Amino acid sequence: MKKGPMISIAVPLHNEEGNVEPLYQEIKRVMEKIDLPYEILLVNDGSTDRTGTILKGLKSKDRRLRVIELKGNFGEAAALSAGFRYAQGKWIINLDGDGQNDPRDIPTFVKKLQDGYRAVTGWRRQRKESYWIRVFPSRLANWIISQVTGVRVHDNGCGLKGYDASLVRGFSIPHGFHRFMPALFGVKGNEVAEVKVRDRRRQHGTSHYGLGRVREVIRELSTIRFAIKNAPQWSRRFKIISLVTVLASALSLVYLVIAPSTTSLVIFLLITIVTFLCWPVSRNLRRFLRAQQKGVFKGKEI
Repeated sequence: MKKGPMISIAVPLHNEEGNVEPLYQEIKRVMEKIDLPYEILLVNDGSTDRTGTILKGLKSKDRRLRVIELKGNFGEAAALSAGFRYAQGKWIINLDGDGQNDPRDIPTFVKKLQDGYRAVTGWRRQRKESYWIRVFPSRLANWIISQVTGVRVHDNGCGLKGYDASLVRGFSIPHGFHRFMPALFGVKGNEVAEVKVRDRRRQHGTSHYGLGRVREVIRELSTIRFAIKNAPQWSRRFKIISLVTVLASALSLVYLVIAPSTTSLVIFLLITIVTFLCWPVSRNLRRFLRAQQKGVFKGKEI
């Protein structure tokens, strides 16, 4: 009886023609030294360069390599979801396709998962990027995320992470929510191990997956706590709250027009502010639930 892989290495790729083969070779060398069956999943996220062609060539030479071709550029969250969906291993380890994560750190992640941790996340202590443009904003964002989610990790943005497959298999990550892994999957603080990892400079191409716009980070940050606790329940609650506040805002505006005063103006402004805070959260929770129901990518294994 053929045994399946114990470890799945999943890598999202978008226009990484200069990085894909060197990274694949590095991963393969590392995995061959680990005495466990493995597979490598390379997810092509709608690349328009030679990435797809290179992947087909690599696949023809290695039975442990699987290639997932997405029908368009769906983004990092969707590419990670595809890796989680197709992975067959007991443990899933993902890393970025730009070569900045060092595959030599993978054995430490495997050891932590063997020790019983449900999630392992990398911590880039010595980042090879501009401090004020990338590092400082990232540290500030990570501190805020840890306070909001309750999962105290230093580097949510590190692409090198590992999971017990039962935690993530079949989970569809909506656009932007990948910034909050592993807290997104509902793990407790003592179920997560943090590993100091190497950080390398990108050798080819340009960055595709960053922190994104500040507005998006704030939008997801305002929602993540509710999504983790009970997304369906909170979605219903916020829908009701949003409708009530919209109605209250309209009534307070009418009252302000009929009986203008400082008090009526303050009431109108306060209700309007609450409306603007609640409505995006309600819409974002619906988007989160829709992703779980309908998925976030289209594609197949080739």
